[in-house]
Amino acid sequence: MGGGGGGVAWRTLGKKWLHSTRALTHTRIPPNSLLSLDLPDVWIPNTNCRFIPSSRILIDGKSIADDVKSGIAGEICRMKNAVGKLPGLAVLLVGKRRDSRTFIRIKIKACNEVGISSFIAELPEDCTEDEIINVISSYNENPSVHGIIVQLPLPQHLDQEKIVNAVSLEKDVDGFHPTNIGNLAMRGREPLFIPCASMVCIELLLRSGVEIIGKKAVVIGRSRIAGLPTSLLLQRHNATVSTIHAFTNNPEQITSQADIVVTDVGVPNMVRGHWLKQGAVVVDMGTNLVKDPSCRQGYSVTGDVCFEEAIGVVSAITPVPGGVGPVTISMLLSNTLDSAKRAYGFT
Repeated sequence: MGGGGGGVAWRTLGKKWLHSTRALTHTRIPPNSLLSLDLPDVWIPNTNCRFIPSSRILIDGKSIADDVKSGIAGEICRMKNAVGKLPGLAVLLVGKRRDSRTFIRIKIKACNEVGISSFIAELPEDCTEDEIINVISSYNENPSVHGIIVQLPLPQHLDQEKIVNAVSLEKDVDGFHPTNIGNLAMRGREPLFIPCASMVCIELLLRSGVEIIGKKAVVIGRSRIAGLPTSLLLQRHNATVSTIHAFTNNPEQITSQADIVVTDVGVPNMVRGHWLKQGAVVVDMGTNLVKDPSCRQGYSVTGDVCFEEAIGVVSAITPVPGGVGPVTISMLLSNTLDSAKRAYGFT
Protein backbone atom coordinates (compact mmCIF):
# COMPACT_ATOMS: atom_id res chain seq x y z
CA MET A 1 0.00 0.00 0.00
CA GLY A 2 1.43 3.33 -1.02
CA GLY A 3 1.72 6.53 0.99
CA GLY A 4 -0.56 9.54 1.10
CA GLY A 5 1.41 11.41 -1.56
CA GLY A 6 0.72 8.66 -4.07
CA GLY A 7 -2.97 8.96 -3.34
CA VAL A 8 -2.94 12.70 -4.10
CA ALA A 9 -1.15 12.09 -7.40
CA TRP A 10 -3.73 9.53 -8.46
CA ARG A 11 -6.61 11.79 -7.52
CA THR A 12 -5.17 14.63 -9.60
CA LEU A 13 -4.79 12.32 -12.60
CA GLY A 14 -8.36 11.16 -12.22
CA LYS A 15 -9.75 14.69 -12.09
CA LYS A 16 -7.79 15.74 -15.16
CA TRP A 17 -9.17 12.76 -17.07
CA LEU A 18 -12.73 13.60 -16.04
CA HIS A 19 -12.35 17.25 -17.05
CA SER A 20 -10.93 16.28 -20.44
CA THR A 21 -13.73 13.80 -21.20
CA ARG A 22 -16.50 16.24 -20.32
CA ALA A 23 -15.52 18.26 -23.40
CA LEU A 24 -15.90 15.22 -25.69
CA THR A 25 -19.69 15.38 -25.79
CA HIS A 26 -19.91 14.38 -29.46
CA THR A 27 -16.97 11.97 -29.53
CA ARG A 28 -17.32 8.25 -28.88
CA ILE A 29 -15.03 7.26 -26.03
CA PRO A 30 -13.17 4.01 -26.79
CA PRO A 31 -14.15 1.14 -24.44
CA ASN A 32 -10.63 0.87 -23.04
CA SER A 33 -10.75 4.52 -22.01
CA LEU A 34 -13.87 3.83 -19.98
CA LEU A 35 -11.83 1.40 -17.88
CA SER A 36 -8.72 3.55 -17.55
CA LEU A 37 -9.71 4.93 -14.14
CA ASP A 38 -9.36 1.52 -12.49
CA LEU A 39 -6.79 2.99 -10.11
CA PRO A 40 -5.63 1.55 -6.78
CA ASP A 41 -7.32 2.89 -3.66
CA VAL A 42 -4.84 4.59 -1.33
CA TRP A 43 -6.02 5.25 2.23
CA ILE A 44 -4.41 7.41 4.90
CA PRO A 45 -4.67 5.93 8.42
CA ASN A 46 -5.75 7.92 11.46
CA THR A 47 -4.24 7.63 14.93
CA ASN A 48 -4.90 8.73 18.52
CA CYS A 49 -8.42 7.44 19.13
CA ARG A 50 -9.90 8.73 22.37
CA PHE A 51 -12.22 6.72 24.58
CA ILE A 52 -15.84 7.88 25.00
CA PRO A 53 -17.80 5.96 27.68
CA SER A 54 -21.07 4.40 26.51
CA SER A 55 -23.53 1.55 27.03
CA ARG A 56 -24.21 0.97 23.34
CA ILE A 57 -25.06 -2.46 21.96
CA LEU A 58 -22.21 -4.71 20.86
CA ILE A 59 -23.21 -7.11 18.09
CA ASP A 60 -21.85 -10.43 19.34
CA GLY A 61 -20.59 -12.27 16.28
CA LYS A 62 -19.49 -15.33 18.21
CA SER A 63 -22.92 -16.14 19.61
CA ILE A 64 -24.52 -15.57 16.20
CA ALA A 65 -21.90 -17.79 14.56
CA ASP A 66 -22.56 -20.55 17.09
CA ASP A 67 -26.28 -20.32 16.38
CA VAL A 68 -25.74 -20.49 12.61
CA LYS A 69 -23.37 -23.47 12.95
CA SER A 70 -25.87 -25.28 15.14
CA GLY A 71 -28.49 -24.96 12.42
CA ILE A 72 -26.02 -26.13 9.75
CA ALA A 73 -25.04 -29.17 11.82
CA GLY A 74 -28.70 -30.10 12.19
CA GLU A 75 -29.29 -29.85 8.44
CA ILE A 76 -26.20 -31.94 7.68
CA CYS A 77 -27.37 -34.62 10.09
CA ARG A 78 -30.79 -34.63 8.42
CA MET A 79 -29.19 -34.92 4.97
CA LYS A 80 -26.93 -37.76 6.06
CA ASN A 81 -29.90 -39.69 7.42
CA ALA A 82 -31.94 -39.07 4.25
CA VAL A 83 -29.40 -39.61 1.45
CA GLY A 84 -26.33 -41.00 3.23
CA LYS A 85 -24.11 -38.15 2.01
CA LEU A 86 -22.09 -35.33 3.59
CA PRO A 87 -21.05 -31.96 2.14
CA GLY A 88 -17.38 -31.64 1.17
CA LEU A 89 -15.14 -28.56 1.16
CA ALA A 90 -11.76 -28.45 -0.61
CA VAL A 91 -9.12 -25.89 0.34
CA LEU A 92 -6.11 -25.04 -1.83
CA LEU A 93 -3.07 -23.48 -0.16
CA VAL A 94 -0.09 -22.17 -2.12
CA GLY A 95 3.08 -21.42 -0.15
CA LYS A 96 3.64 -21.27 3.59
CA ARG A 97 2.18 -17.95 4.72
CA ARG A 98 1.55 -18.18 8.43
CA ASP A 99 -1.68 -16.20 8.32
CA SER A 100 -3.04 -18.34 5.48
CA ARG A 101 -2.28 -21.51 7.41
CA THR A 102 -4.03 -20.08 10.46
CA PHE A 103 -7.15 -19.24 8.43
CA ILE A 104 -7.21 -22.73 6.94
CA ARG A 105 -6.91 -24.36 10.36
CA ILE A 106 -9.90 -22.32 11.54
CA LYS A 107 -11.95 -23.34 8.48
CA ILE A 108 -11.11 -27.03 8.80
CA LYS A 109 -11.92 -26.97 12.51
CA ALA A 110 -15.30 -25.42 11.73
CA CYS A 111 -15.96 -28.08 9.09
CA ASN A 112 -15.26 -30.82 11.63
CA GLU A 113 -17.61 -29.21 14.14
CA VAL A 114 -20.63 -29.35 11.82
CA GLY A 115 -19.88 -32.56 9.90
CA ILE A 116 -18.49 -31.26 6.59
CA SER A 117 -15.77 -33.40 5.01
CA SER A 118 -12.62 -31.44 4.24
CA PHE A 119 -9.93 -31.84 1.59
CA ILE A 120 -6.64 -29.92 1.62
CA ALA A 121 -4.16 -29.49 -1.23
CA GLU A 122 -0.86 -27.76 -0.53
CA LEU A 123 1.44 -26.56 -3.30
CA PRO A 124 4.89 -24.95 -3.04
CA GLU A 125 5.42 -21.21 -3.31
CA ASP A 126 7.05 -21.55 -6.76
CA CYS A 127 4.38 -23.73 -8.34
CA THR A 128 2.95 -22.84 -11.75
CA GLU A 129 -0.54 -21.70 -12.66
CA ASP A 130 -1.07 -24.93 -14.59
CA GLU A 131 -0.28 -27.00 -11.51
CA ILE A 132 -2.84 -25.07 -9.47
CA ILE A 133 -5.50 -25.25 -12.18
CA ASN A 134 -4.95 -29.01 -12.49
CA VAL A 135 -5.69 -29.39 -8.77
CA ILE A 136 -8.78 -27.19 -9.08
CA SER A 137 -9.95 -29.19 -12.10
CA SER A 138 -9.66 -32.45 -10.15
CA TYR A 139 -11.82 -30.97 -7.38
CA ASN A 140 -14.27 -29.63 -9.97
CA GLU A 141 -14.76 -33.22 -11.17
CA ASN A 142 -14.90 -34.81 -7.70
CA PRO A 143 -18.55 -35.48 -6.76
CA SER A 144 -17.64 -35.59 -3.06
CA VAL A 145 -16.45 -31.96 -3.20
CA HIS A 146 -19.21 -29.36 -3.16
CA GLY A 147 -17.17 -26.26 -2.40
CA ILE A 148 -13.69 -25.12 -3.43
CA ILE A 149 -11.79 -22.21 -1.94
CA VAL A 150 -8.41 -20.89 -3.03
CA GLN A 151 -6.75 -19.35 -0.01
CA LEU A 152 -5.77 -15.77 -0.83
CA PRO A 153 -3.48 -13.99 -1.33
CA LEU A 154 -1.50 -15.99 -3.87
CA PRO A 155 2.21 -15.47 -4.66
CA GLN A 156 2.75 -12.50 -6.95
CA HIS A 157 3.90 -14.52 -9.97
CA LEU A 158 0.46 -16.12 -10.25
CA ASP A 159 -2.61 -14.71 -12.03
CA GLN A 160 -5.09 -14.66 -9.16
CA GLU A 161 -8.06 -13.80 -11.39
CA LYS A 162 -7.38 -16.69 -13.74
CA ILE A 163 -6.97 -19.16 -10.89
CA VAL A 164 -10.07 -18.10 -8.94
CA ASN A 165 -12.15 -18.20 -12.13
CA ALA A 166 -11.03 -21.81 -12.73
CA VAL A 167 -13.26 -22.89 -9.84
CA SER A 168 -16.52 -24.37 -11.11
CA LEU A 169 -19.44 -21.96 -10.80
CA GLU A 170 -21.39 -24.68 -8.98
CA LYS A 171 -18.62 -25.01 -6.36
CA ASP A 172 -17.66 -21.33 -5.98
CA VAL A 173 -18.63 -21.14 -2.30
CA ASP A 174 -16.54 -17.98 -1.88
CA GLY A 175 -18.93 -16.30 -4.34
CA PHE A 176 -16.12 -14.64 -6.33
CA HIS A 177 -16.96 -16.01 -9.78
CA PRO A 178 -17.90 -13.19 -12.22
CA THR A 179 -21.24 -14.87 -12.94
CA ASN A 180 -22.14 -14.92 -9.26
CA ILE A 181 -21.17 -11.25 -8.82
CA GLY A 182 -22.98 -10.30 -12.03
CA ASN A 183 -26.18 -12.07 -11.00
CA LEU A 184 -26.00 -10.39 -7.60
CA ALA A 185 -25.88 -7.02 -9.34
CA MET A 186 -28.92 -7.66 -11.56
CA ARG A 187 -32.45 -7.51 -10.22
CA GLY A 188 -34.47 -10.58 -11.08
CA ARG A 189 -31.43 -12.87 -11.07
CA GLU A 190 -30.07 -14.97 -8.24
CA PRO A 191 -26.41 -15.90 -7.74
CA LEU A 192 -25.64 -19.48 -6.74
CA PHE A 193 -23.45 -18.07 -3.97
CA ILE A 194 -23.01 -14.68 -2.28
CA PRO A 195 -19.56 -13.70 -0.95
CA CYS A 196 -19.37 -14.70 2.70
CA ALA A 197 -18.41 -11.28 4.14
CA SER A 198 -21.44 -9.68 2.49
CA MET A 199 -23.74 -12.40 3.81
CA VAL A 200 -22.33 -11.73 7.26
CA CYS A 201 -23.18 -8.04 7.06
CA ILE A 202 -26.84 -8.71 6.30
CA GLU A 203 -27.04 -11.60 8.77
CA LEU A 204 -25.73 -9.43 11.60
CA LEU A 205 -28.07 -6.56 10.77
CA LEU A 206 -31.17 -8.73 10.51
CA ARG A 207 -30.41 -10.76 13.63
CA SER A 208 -29.83 -7.51 15.54
CA GLY A 209 -33.23 -6.19 14.49
CA VAL A 210 -31.80 -3.41 12.33
CA GLU A 211 -34.19 -2.12 9.67
CA ILE A 212 -32.54 -1.94 6.25
CA ILE A 213 -35.38 -1.01 3.88
CA GLY A 214 -35.28 2.67 2.98
CA LYS A 215 -32.28 3.41 5.19
CA LYS A 216 -29.20 5.30 4.06
CA ALA A 217 -26.22 2.96 3.99
CA VAL A 218 -22.59 3.84 3.34
CA VAL A 219 -20.05 1.16 2.41
CA ILE A 220 -16.46 2.35 2.82
CA GLY A 221 -14.30 0.34 0.43
CA ARG A 222 -15.10 -1.49 -2.79
CA SER A 223 -13.09 -4.72 -2.79
CA ARG A 224 -14.42 -7.69 -4.71
CA ILE A 225 -14.32 -9.78 -1.55
CA ALA A 226 -16.40 -7.52 0.69
CA GLY A 227 -17.12 -3.90 -0.23
CA LEU A 228 -18.54 -4.30 -3.74
CA PRO A 229 -20.83 -7.29 -3.08
CA THR A 230 -21.97 -5.76 0.21
CA SER A 231 -23.10 -2.63 -1.64
CA LEU A 232 -25.00 -4.80 -4.11
CA LEU A 233 -26.60 -6.91 -1.39
CA LEU A 234 -27.69 -3.87 0.62
CA GLN A 235 -29.37 -2.57 -2.54
CA ARG A 236 -31.13 -5.93 -2.83
CA HIS A 237 -32.50 -5.25 0.64
CA ASN A 238 -33.73 -1.84 -0.58
CA ALA A 239 -31.28 0.38 1.25
CA THR A 240 -30.11 3.60 -0.41
CA VAL A 241 -26.41 2.88 -0.79
CA SER A 242 -23.37 5.13 -1.24
CA THR A 243 -19.87 3.79 -1.76
CA ILE A 244 -16.86 5.61 -0.31
CA HIS A 245 -13.43 5.01 -1.84
CA ALA A 246 -10.03 6.66 -1.76
CA PHE A 247 -11.05 9.19 -4.43
CA THR A 248 -14.28 10.28 -2.72
CA ASN A 249 -14.52 13.96 -1.78
CA ASN A 250 -15.72 14.73 1.76
CA PRO A 251 -16.06 11.11 2.93
CA GLU A 252 -16.71 12.25 6.51
CA GLN A 253 -19.72 14.33 5.42
CA ILE A 254 -21.24 11.50 3.38
CA THR A 255 -20.66 8.92 6.10
CA SER A 256 -22.13 11.17 8.81
CA GLN A 257 -25.53 11.02 7.06
CA ALA A 258 -25.70 7.21 7.04
CA ASP A 259 -27.98 5.09 9.18
CA ILE A 260 -25.81 2.03 8.45
CA VAL A 261 -22.04 2.16 7.97
CA VAL A 262 -20.02 -0.81 6.69
CA THR A 263 -16.23 -0.61 6.46
CA ASP A 264 -13.94 -2.64 4.20
CA VAL A 265 -10.69 -0.70 4.08
CA GLY A 266 -7.92 -2.44 6.03
CA VAL A 267 -6.71 0.77 7.68
CA PRO A 268 -6.81 0.83 11.49
CA ASN A 269 -9.00 3.51 13.09
CA MET A 270 -9.64 5.34 9.84
CA VAL A 271 -13.28 6.07 10.65
CA ARG A 272 -13.46 8.42 13.63
CA GLY A 273 -16.33 9.24 15.94
CA HIS A 274 -17.19 12.50 14.18
CA TRP A 275 -17.71 10.58 10.91
CA LEU A 276 -20.74 8.84 12.41
CA LYS A 277 -24.34 9.90 12.79
CA GLN A 278 -25.84 9.70 16.27
CA GLY A 279 -27.55 6.32 16.55
CA ALA A 280 -25.97 4.80 13.42
CA VAL A 281 -25.26 1.07 13.18
CA VAL A 282 -21.68 0.09 12.28
CA VAL A 283 -20.45 -3.19 10.78
CA ASP A 284 -16.64 -3.14 10.88
CA MET A 285 -15.13 -5.68 8.47
CA GLY A 286 -11.58 -4.49 9.03
CA THR A 287 -9.02 -6.77 10.66
CA ASN A 288 -5.75 -4.92 11.20
CA LEU A 289 -2.69 -5.86 13.20
CA VAL A 290 -1.27 -2.92 15.17
CA LYS A 291 2.00 -3.04 17.11
CA ASP A 292 1.26 -3.22 20.82
CA PRO A 293 4.11 -4.00 23.26
CA SER A 294 1.58 -4.62 26.02
CA CYS A 295 0.22 -7.71 24.20
CA ARG A 296 1.93 -11.07 24.45
CA GLN A 297 2.07 -11.42 20.65
CA GLY A 298 3.49 -7.92 20.26
CA TYR A 299 0.44 -6.67 18.42
CA SER A 300 -3.28 -6.11 18.89
CA VAL A 301 -6.15 -6.56 16.43
CA THR A 302 -8.27 -3.55 15.56
CA GLY A 303 -10.86 -2.63 12.96
CA ASP A 304 -11.24 0.20 10.46
CA VAL A 305 -13.39 2.14 12.93
CA CYS A 306 -12.01 3.89 16.00
CA PHE A 307 -14.03 1.80 18.42
CA GLU A 308 -13.32 3.94 21.47
CA GLU A 309 -14.87 6.98 19.79
CA ALA A 310 -17.62 5.21 17.85
CA ILE A 311 -19.05 3.46 20.90
CA GLY A 312 -20.15 6.81 22.29
CA VAL A 313 -22.10 7.70 19.14
CA VAL A 314 -23.59 4.59 17.54
CA SER A 315 -26.60 2.51 18.59
CA ALA A 316 -24.88 -0.78 17.70
CA ILE A 317 -21.46 -1.86 16.48
CA THR A 318 -19.50 -5.02 15.72
CA PRO A 319 -16.34 -5.30 17.83
CA VAL A 320 -12.99 -6.33 16.35
CA PRO A 321 -12.21 -9.08 17.04
CA GLY A 322 -15.41 -10.98 17.82
CA GLY A 323 -17.82 -9.37 15.38
CA VAL A 324 -17.71 -10.15 11.67
CA GLY A 325 -14.91 -12.74 11.75
CA PRO A 326 -16.62 -15.68 13.48
CA VAL A 327 -19.74 -15.38 11.34
CA THR A 328 -17.76 -15.31 8.07
CA ILE A 329 -16.67 -18.92 8.60
CA SER A 330 -20.27 -19.90 9.32
CA MET A 331 -21.40 -18.38 6.02
CA LEU A 332 -18.74 -20.42 4.19
CA LEU A 333 -20.15 -23.57 5.81
CA SER A 334 -23.67 -22.46 4.85
CA ASN A 335 -22.70 -22.00 1.19
CA THR A 336 -21.05 -25.44 1.18
CA LEU A 337 -24.18 -27.03 2.61
CA ASP A 338 -26.36 -25.29 0.00
CA SER A 339 -24.08 -26.58 -2.76
CA ALA A 340 -24.35 -30.15 -1.46
CA LYS A 341 -28.14 -29.86 -1.24
CA ARG A 342 -28.28 -28.84 -4.91
CA ALA A 343 -25.95 -31.67 -5.92
CA TYR A 344 -28.00 -34.31 -4.13
CA GLY A 345 -31.43 -32.78 -4.81
CA PHE A 346 -32.02 -32.52 -1.08
CA THR A 347 -34.42 -29.96 0.33
